[in-house]
Amino acid sequence: MKTQVIIVAAGSGKRFGASIPKALTLLSGMPLVTYSLKIFEHCKAVNGIIVVGHKGHLPRFTALCRGFKKVHAVVPGGATRAASVKCGLAAVDADTDIVLVHDAARPLANVAMVNRLIAALRNNKAAIAAVPVKATVKKVDPRSLAVTETLQRNLLWEVQTPQGFHKDVLVKAHACPFKGEATDDAMLVERLGVKVKVVMGDHRNIKVTTQEDMVMAKGLM
Repeated sequence: MKTQVIIVAAGSGKRFGASIPKALTLLSGMPLVTYSLKIFEHCKAVNGIIVVGHKGHLPRFTALCRGFKKVHAVVPGGATRAASVKCGLAAVDADTDIVLVHDAARPLANVAMVNRLIAALRNNKAAIAAVPVKATVKKVDPRSLAVTETLQRNLLWEVQTPQGFHKDVLVKAHACPFKGEATDDAMLVERLGVKVKVVMGDHRNIKVTTQEDMVMAKGLM
């Protein structure tokens, strides 16, 4: 199965508090997106990489990708995460079977996780990396902040990226109108009635959203 990966790196970095896109901020001396590029460059099962960068900083993203042989295209992203993935999908090769989507904000993914995901896609149309929730999670009324329900921890998994899909499924999912914000691609695929398989991720595969997360990522490395 020909497999290509879309690395989503188009965020502006506002929540992170940076003057440049978060994917370009330095983690231990390297831009955050570089770690994702290295993961997929060294994964034999991945045939090509599409980087979706912030449209205002595209030359810098292009320059960063020159050292990676598998990078197939560097394209500008859209106003939302879903729009950016759609931009990446437009650059995927016509003969590609499997598309992985990965957030550049997760620099600690690993090749073993990617291989588990691709293996699951041999028998499933969609698969995501996730880890069991460790903490007790409570549902809270947004107005009163009163607890309305304690959720069963053994049923809860924290979703990560990469996520993988048969290309036709992902294209169809992104073609359907969606009201609200799609926080991941599996959310769009689920609406089609497609079952999404969960494969074990890694608790170290954190998402860098704040400056504190950057400190944690550096420690985990």
